[in-house]
Amino acid sequence: MTLRVVVADDQALVRTGFRMIIDARDDLEVVGEASDGREAVRLTRELRPDVVLMDVRMPVLDGIEATREIVARGSEARVLVLTTWDVDAHVVAALRAGASGFLLKDIRPAELVDAIRLTARGDALLAPSVTRRVLDRFLRTAPDLRPPPDLERLSGREREVLTLIGQALSNAEIARRLDLSEATVKNHVTGVLRKLGLRDRVQAVVAAYDHGLVRPRDP
Repeated sequence: MTLRVVVADDQALVRTGFRMIIDARDDLEVVGEASDGREAVRLTRELRPDVVLMDVRMPVLDGIEATREIVARGSEARVLVLTTWDVDAHVVAALRAGASGFLLKDIRPAELVDAIRLTARGDALLAPSVTRRVLDRFLRTAPDLRPPPDLERLSGREREVLTLIGQALSNAEIARRLDLSEATVKNHVTGVLRKLGLRDRVQAVVAAYDHGLVRPRDP
């Protein structure tokens, strides 16, 4: 199966470079290019890609708001945010908007391809531990514009699992902490994501922070 990709960046040379890398793979195809966020939203709706590479800073509509619109419209496309900075407050805003991870624009071609494949499978590109470090550093400077999902939908056990996900624990570590099997933990994680309408584990970490289940650690 060929994975369909939309590249959104206001620099034509950047879009061309990513297209050349992606189209060189048999299982990947760039199906559209957008030069601003509004166009990215439109192309995602019309072309239904598997993954959108989204630049943060674009005219008309920036990448964060474009990501928010794509997610709000119920698109199944996964968004990978492109940035020139290692981590900054925009990354937190993008994660809160529903992005599945972020990439540096100077990423190596092989790493870019692997990131697209991983994200398209529904796996979070960022390890929860990386997400937690980003949130610890920038949470207070990137306020969320949406209310967090309602935790009343969760059982007591699911709430415990969400808290431990927010602490960057793996399923195996959660299983040991709660004296459960990994299969049971996996079912609880699936239930948390479904009940809260979260796209992946990265979004679960963000939700745990936004609800105060996990507090930012001191630098």
